[in-house]
Amino acid sequence: MTRTHRVAWVGGRPAPIAGAKELDIDVVLVHEEGMYEPSIAAHCERIVHAPISDGPAVLAALAPLHEQRPFDRVLTTSEPAGVCVGHVVDALGLPGVGERTARTLKDKALTRAALDRHGLSPVRHRVVRGADEAAAFHRELAGPIVMKPVDGAASRHIHLVRDVDAAARAWREMTDSGLSAALAEEYLEGPVVSVESFSHHGRHLPIGCSEYQVNSKHVEWAVSTPSRVAAAHLDELRDLTVRLLDAVGLTEGPSHSEFVLTPAGPRVLESHARLGGHALPELVRRAYGADLARMMLTVPLGIEELPAGPPAPRGGAAIRFFVPPPGVVREVTVDGDVPAVVKRLAPGELEGVYLPLLAELTALETGAVLARNPGDVVPALDTLAACSSGYALSSGLDAADAEARCLAVEQGIHIRVD
Repeated sequence: MTRTHRVAWVGGRPAPIAGAKELDIDVVLVHEEGMYEPSIAAHCERIVHAPISDGPAVLAALAPLHEQRPFDRVLTTSEPAGVCVGHVVDALGLPGVGERTARTLKDKALTRAALDRHGLSPVRHRVVRGADEAAAFHRELAGPIVMKPVDGAASRHIHLVRDVDAAARAWREMTDSGLSAALAEEYLEGPVVSVESFSHHGRHLPIGCSEYQVNSKHVEWAVSTPSRVAAAHLDELRDLTVRLLDAVGLTEGPSHSEFVLTPAGPRVLESHARLGGHALPELVRRAYGADLARMMLTVPLGIEELPAGPPAPRGGAAIRFFVPPPGVVREVTVDGDVPAVVKRLAPGELEGVYLPLLAELTALETGAVLARNPGDVVPALDTLAACSSGYALSSGLDAADAEARCLAVEQGIHIRVD
């Protein structure tokens, strides 16, 4: 049956397309073989395989389908696919996030430049291409700096530099990983929070505000919402989010913007033209009642309207990743009184899929997914990709209650390593 609307969805965890058929939307999923849950096929018109970060390749796959029956939108919630989708959007002449905006958000130096042009969120920064340049920037600021890839993601290769020797070590590690440039910024002291927003026709609606627990490698391993630490800054954060999105030229779709609450006020850390990771759309749905995933399909297509104002929280929600020490898993046990439904993955099942079985937890007040089995290797928690042992997800009366429920689940799950 031909439906009223048609979209192409590129990469990522394609949970937002669940329910598309009921909304009278046909979905063509473009993904890499083996990197999605096979069950998603039930929600698709078809699945096309292509490298999701290769704009010309995805365009070549979609252009004939678009000629046969035009797409209304080409969408993604995947960081690697953002610029690729912008290329396709521009080439097909569709509304959405074009390549220029996608590149501005992907390249953190371009984001900083856009903020500077609009006089927003002053943060001293410089692109450096050698240890000497990094050391000179550190001496100029006379304080700690952060070095990170210009277009990085998932907390990879982030280095806190407190002296010249640390700058040299950081540069060596980055070049060993194939990087030739880094964005050096003044270190922003304070808790990290994020604002999830949705935009339509250039109007930006900030919706949820969340806070993070972060390790020494800047990996965010637990998230809760609504943020308590951001409560006193909420109006300022909403205003800064709107001005940030205008500055980078975003006019449509979801956005995930991160801030540091410094003693001088909120400062932009980074922003993305996509749904947030860490199951943030599910946390926002539980805590605020706003379904960002559904909105990605309904609002741009005119099926539903963008709400007039931010919703008030109606409870709390949290996610907590299981972070056993690195090593080889010897034994995995689950206590009989764990206060959650715990779903276990078999060896090799959904390997490489981020937040596996998340859709199966959405109807549960508290649920968990355990992804480790004896013989598995647990990596050090150096990047977000290492948050792969499983997770607990819960609603609560407020954020603190949801956090406590996740902790209680984790305490009943034992991943023992050698």
